[in-house]
Amino acid sequence: MVNKLHEINLYPDTSFPYAMYTVTSLNCIPKGRGFNELHWHEELQFTLVTEGKIFIQVNGVTHELKAGHAIFINKGVLHVSTQVDKNSEYVSFNFPEKLLAFYSDSHMEKNYVIPYTNSLFLSLVIRPETEWQNTMLEILWRLKDKFKVKGYWGWEYEVSTMTVQLWLTMITNISMASVESPKHIKQQQERIQLMISYIHQNYFSNLSLQEIADAAHLSVSECTRSFKKTLHTTPYDYLIKYRIKKSAELLSSTEYTITELASKVGFNHVNHFIQSFKKQYNKTPKEYRSLKD
Repeated sequence: MVNKLHEINLYPDTSFPYAMYTVTSLNCIPKGRGFNELHWHEELQFTLVTEGKIFIQVNGVTHELKAGHAIFINKGVLHVSTQVDKNSEYVSFNFPEKLLAFYSDSHMEKNYVIPYTNSLFLSLVIRPETEWQNTMLEILWRLKDKFKVKGYWGWEYEVSTMTVQLWLTMITNISMASVESPKHIKQQQERIQLMISYIHQNYFSNLSLQEIADAAHLSVSECTRSFKKTLHTTPYDYLIKYRIKKSAELLSSTEYTITELASKVGFNHVNHFIQSFKKQYNKTPKEYRSLKD
């Protein structure tokens, strides 16, 4: 089955796999994960807050970022924008690590890319506090401008060289001892990824807590503890919220009755489904559907 959390970015141009996503609390352009969707991907990501304020959670740690702040998120790291204030906006630049290597097995790849991308270096908040961080922020603002006028001759080279400059500035000025997470943090992330992937692939079934825990070879108590520590919720609450999210998609795209829809997303009782839906969206499923028509 496809892992719905492990995002495979569909780039507009596969011969230059680089994308900038512009995200608000209402939409994501081009269409992508957007706001409040937990995920990870194999690309590297730099996110720049362009307006207002956002809260972004990386492997269970929440960072408050204001306009002019940015964050680097390494490949394979679980993250989600948990809150985007009204009139706030951010842009995320996603690109594969091979862009920084120039070619496979290069000195650049061996010395300056893999030691960082395959490490316990999960993320770095970038604020205008030092000269080198200011340099990174200036490059990110310029990259944003480049994506507004993309397509001209040499555009890909300009974006690539700016990205390499951004990367080199970062790795020159950080010490791995200060940015790497302890091994148990990475292990906890991997366990959570296994369990939430299992939920996403089986949410429509009558899932038990034991089955979710088994996905990561954990006891039920350790499963619950991991969810609370990393996602600040219980496995059951996460399952219910995901079922409701999937039901909202079906309400907008199908003609299933409310009873049929409840069953499709794993609810045994339609009343429980309606109550849970209203709690999450402040509307009944019927009201939600009528607004989408």
